[in-house]
Amino acid sequence: MTEIIFTILTISLLLYVLLGGADFGGGILELLTHGKASGIVTRAIAPVWEANHMWLILVVVILFVGFPTVYSTVLTALHIPVLLVLIGIIFRGSAFTFRHYDIEEVTPKAIYSAIFRYSSLFTTFFLGVTLGGIILGEISLDHNNGFYAIYIHPWLNLFSFSLGIFLVVLFAFLANIYTLGEIKEEVHLRRFTRLAKRMILVLVFAGALVFVAAELDGHPLFYEFYHSPVSTVSVVLATIALPFLWINLNRNNRTWVRITAAFQTIMIVAGWFAIQFPVVVKMKEGPDLTIQNAGAPPETQFYLLIALVVGVLIVFPAMGYLYKTFKFKKGISSEI
Repeated sequence: MTEIIFTILTISLLLYVLLGGADFGGGILELLTHGKASGIVTRAIAPVWEANHMWLILVVVILFVGFPTVYSTVLTALHIPVLLVLIGIIFRGSAFTFRHYDIEEVTPKAIYSAIFRYSSLFTTFFLGVTLGGIILGEISLDHNNGFYAIYIHPWLNLFSFSLGIFLVVLFAFLANIYTLGEIKEEVHLRRFTRLAKRMILVLVFAGALVFVAAELDGHPLFYEFYHSPVSTVSVVLATIALPFLWINLNRNNRTWVRITAAFQTIMIVAGWFAIQFPVVVKMKEGPDLTIQNAGAPPETQFYLLIALVVGVLIVFPAMGYLYKTFKFKKGISSEI
């Protein structure tokens, strides 16, 4: 029962990275293109961006009900980066909404666009920082250690920051790849194809930076990946997919470009889960929080599982219909 709940949690997190991550990446993409991508980004994410946040809500609810110790530990030790993420989400969503529906005056739209772009970057970075704090294993709730050791040190480190940078690049990369499927004009298609190729190189560099930062902060990430068959296979498959992605970019095969990019992202997430499982949060002192020792009572998990099964039967078809209606169609005009 616990494993099924955790599987749903994992799938929800993966979908948030693939879909919600691309939404965040849309704002970062606008920054990288100095606003030239704003038209296509707006049309691409406007029908689905609010729905994509449902996956994050589902992750939070599952943690709160099914793994309350994990929820309380993360929101206590990492409450500063989590608060920054929430502030960024609020500013980003508000700015995008006002830009999309407010008056057509130039100055307000420029202000909303700036807030949307920088808050997308800001929020994504601190999502990665929060994730780094969960992985690194520096969390301690011993109040004898002092404020800095409990609330600052677990996330204010090179590894967490490198993971924040990696997530920024990954989300921008996904947004760029998905955007290619929305463009019809040849000149814009060439521009975003060149940008996608550059992002592939930057993404590889950012991934290597994460491993270097982990070693410098005393976390044997490379050793863990190397000694996990699933993680090793995931890294190999993601690497093998790189030339395949590059070839399909050259051939303008947009469907396979999207599939390959999503596959690489899935491999990255799978590799991380493989070295973490069954640990959810690594602790500096005492036992790590696992899906077994941090789970809610069986009765609570039973009713949570029923709610999740019913929710999956309702939400998944509804989300599928939403994407079928707005996204599974021919490319739209980009008029950037």
